[in-house]
Amino acid sequence: MLNWIWLGLVLLAVLLGAVSGQLAEVTGAAFEACKTAVMTLALPLAGIMALWLGVMRLAEKSGLVGFLAAALRPIMRWLFPDVPAKHPAMGSMVMNMAANMLGLANAATPLGLRAMQDLERLNRRPGVATNAMCTFLAINTSSIQLIPATAVAILSAAGATNPTSIIGTAFVATVCSTAAGIIAVKSLEKLSWFALPKVEAGSSETAPASNELAPDPVEVPPLRPAWRILLVLTLLLFGTLFVAMAYLPASFETLANAVRGFLSVPTPFAFPPEWTGRHWVARSVEAISLLAIPFILTMFPLYAAARRVPVYEEFVEGAKEGFQVAIRIIPFLVAILVAIGMFRAAGGIDLLARLLSPVFEPLHFPAELLPLVLMRPLSGSGANGIFAELVKTHGADSLIAKMGATIMGSTETTFYVIAVYFGSVAIRRTRHAVAAGLIADLTGVIASVIICNLVFS
Repeated sequence: MLNWIWLGLVLLAVLLGAVSGQLAEVTGAAFEACKTAVMTLALPLAGIMALWLGVMRLAEKSGLVGFLAAALRPIMRWLFPDVPAKHPAMGSMVMNMAANMLGLANAATPLGLRAMQDLERLNRRPGVATNAMCTFLAINTSSIQLIPATAVAILSAAGATNPTSIIGTAFVATVCSTAAGIIAVKSLEKLSWFALPKVEAGSSETAPASNELAPDPVEVPPLRPAWRILLVLTLLLFGTLFVAMAYLPASFETLANAVRGFLSVPTPFAFPPEWTGRHWVARSVEAISLLAIPFILTMFPLYAAARRVPVYEEFVEGAKEGFQVAIRIIPFLVAILVAIGMFRAAGGIDLLARLLSPVFEPLHFPAELLPLVLMRPLSGSGANGIFAELVKTHGADSLIAKMGATIMGSTETTFYVIAVYFGSVAIRRTRHAVAAGLIADLTGVIASVIICNLVFS
């Protein structure tokens, strides 16, 4: 499917560019996309990959990954029946999903690429996506987000009265999109059109049911009393920081007003009116998002050291893989970004929006959202730009802006994710991953419009 989509984008871009007299813009967009793929995305990703793969190495050697995978084993076994229960891929996927939920994109991508590498070790058909890979991609392209940080930031910068009001609607919409993605990928894998090809001679038809491809269990020594005390103190420190960031007033002035209200005899004490239940939830999630990376970068090496793992040496060993992965995905990034850049420069997005407007208007779907909906699966930066323009045109507190923010928080850049993740393990036949991702995106869009109409109208 991705072959036809890519070819269609390129051909349509050239045809539209010729008709509209924008061939020069189309050509410029192609070269700019090449530069963006290498200089803006791949090379910076090498450093980020090195950091997180080094941290993951420490988590594996200390037994943390195995512990997390065991805690979620019933759910993971249902989602990924072809993956052995104790295989490293289970732990990598759990870490990636947790990072996605917290909105930690810089951590989620490297962890997801590591999970794809682990899944590739179970692949009996090189170059062809397995059922587990497609399921993992469907979950990634529709992953539940606790807080849509980018959308909230754009609304806040535009002067929205309550920019965090879309957190609840985005959460409901992203739950719907994730459920749709999982149902779609599980259903499509059973169709003959997306059936797995026969394996080459000498290979087994199915993935091993045992743990034969999993490494030997990591034997870790017991924690010494001094290390236990240090770990507990570190946990207490981060717990105190969380409470301070999430539940204490934002300024000393607000705290002073609260104290004066508490000491005032004529009137009972009450929190300021803006301290609603939604306020507490938003601040809690924001605090978790801010503290998550410092917590991981502190606790993982500390716990590994407590388990007598040589932290520096193991971190370096894990980090070595980062540069190799970043180089490996460059051709796939160039291919998908060039096609998208050419199509957008030729005016393809605007043309599709005009053609689809008569179809969506009878369904009471705002035509103003169509450019955002069409751009979101293709380009994250392009979608951010369209959303910012939407907020500027209609106002940060308008229903259109809140629908757009909810869409941003419940959908993903499907083609970019597929290009990066499959490119890291040289998968060329993506089977039903694209279809499942687009179904999840469509569900997220529909759910966003419905829930926003119910809540904000």
